[in-house]
Amino acid sequence: MDVEEAFQVVGEFGAYQKRAVAVLALTQVYMACQSMLVVLVGASPEVHVEKHDGVHSPVTFFGDVDSIVTEWLLVKQQSYKVSLAGSLFFVGLLLGSFVLGPLSDTVGRRPVYLTALFLEVLLGYVTAASPSYEVFAASRLLVGLMNGAIGLVCFILTQEYVGKSYWAVTGTLTSMTFAVGIALFAALGFVIRPWRTLATAANTWGVLCFLLSTCVPALSTTLPESPRWLYCRRHTRRAQEVMRYMALMNGRPAHKLTLRPAGGGSGGSGGSGILQLATHPLLRLRTFLLMYVWYACSLVYYGLTLGAGDVSGNRYLNVAMSGLVELPAYPLCVYCMNRPWAGRRKSLSAFLCLSAWACLGAIFIPEDAETSLGVTSLALLGKLTVSAAFNIVYVYTSELYPTVVRNAGLGVCAMSCRVGGILAPFVPSMRALAAAVPFSVFSLSGFSAGALVLLLPETLGAPPAHTLEQLQPGSRRVLENKKLHGNKCESRMAGRCRVCCRHALKRTRISNFAQNSRPNRCYSGGWFLEKLPS
Repeated sequence: MDVEEAFQVVGEFGAYQKRAVAVLALTQVYMACQSMLVVLVGASPEVHVEKHDGVHSPVTFFGDVDSIVTEWLLVKQQSYKVSLAGSLFFVGLLLGSFVLGPLSDTVGRRPVYLTALFLEVLLGYVTAASPSYEVFAASRLLVGLMNGAIGLVCFILTQEYVGKSYWAVTGTLTSMTFAVGIALFAALGFVIRPWRTLATAANTWGVLCFLLSTCVPALSTTLPESPRWLYCRRHTRRAQEVMRYMALMNGRPAHKLTLRPAGGGSGGSGGSGILQLATHPLLRLRTFLLMYVWYACSLVYYGLTLGAGDVSGNRYLNVAMSGLVELPAYPLCVYCMNRPWAGRRKSLSAFLCLSAWACLGAIFIPEDAETSLGVTSLALLGKLTVSAAFNIVYVYTSELYPTVVRNAGLGVCAMSCRVGGILAPFVPSMRALAAAVPFSVFSLSGFSAGALVLLLPETLGAPPAHTLEQLQPGSRRVLENKKLHGNKCESRMAGRCRVCCRHALKRTRISNFAQNSRPNRCYSGGWFLEKLPS
């Protein structure tokens, strides 16, 4: 059997996989704390600077605020350094996504994940103990570098530990826990006001995640290598060992689980994987479109999130609400993603356009004390819908790339995503030019990305590709021992087949399929089994 059939024996989402995915979800909470750190430790209180004979007197701060602003006097001409520190974190995310993310396609998911997590924890403590702004900024760059690698590999592992029918669920779970992490960090910041203590407390969560990933075998949470990666890299014996271990921990019989050697090309290393994204015609088009979509999602998402602290009202409540408002979006997008009338492509386009409409509406509300609630509500609505889009684009992208270049593809897309993150801290400050400028930028980005998504293919119900050869028309993975009798599809391709096979029978002369069959797409967008020529 191949790895897809092995998951049917092992259990697509058994008890062991649930524990492993839970550990990876907890890591998302830690990543959220690091992503939002500057929003609270860079809080700027009311400041007063007097001039006497043309000379500035010592700076006077009003309010009980302990932050990098008050410690290093980042006011007036120096205030840009707060946004710079936030952008340096996203520069690190970009480099980590581009360099360390594709590396996991070469050396494996697990070593990259554990090494990056260990280094990020160490660098997080350097942030908390920084003696100067320069050390603080450099540490944020390096923390972002590790965070970029962890984010990609963590998401990929939540997909590759489970059967494909659960990809939407596990992918959504990582996004949901990231949103919960934002709210938890806001609550932590409300309780712990000194910025160094807050940074230390937030970073300690990473220590727990590292221990659960490596050193607590009694809880059966030690993370193995991805069996899908091992299988497509032709480490069949190791993949079989991991699958048997999963079966054992899930209480399933494993003695009959035997993997046959993977067919097709292995796809090359991480470096050649990036080259293949540029040279393969189909992958090149998909990558260009997805890069812009990821950029737009990141710009709007982080622009609205990082701008939450600048909205009138309680800073901690605004940050917490910006995280909690995402939670209703995830069950909604999971429902839409798995419906034949929506799927991945239409759902992503719709949520991007809805976020753009929310930002567009905020432009026409005058900014004053009486209407601030309306602007905040529309901003939160935009955050909710773009969060759903961001979640879908992760799942959708992982399905558009074959296993051998999946992390390389996600790494390149995440690189453009980080460009949006780098620019995001500066967009809210553009309201100094005009109050409508930030929301205009977000609205234009959402509409354009929503339109470009419609140029991509639908992946709902399609079997996952493992090699580049399986991307070519007519060479998808053969489904063995699946038969079609009349209008009833007896394959495990989901309920859509029963509708689409009727369309297929009208347009092709098909009566009965034996072993030599392959999945093909009918004009209604579904999948049916087409007999291969003898």
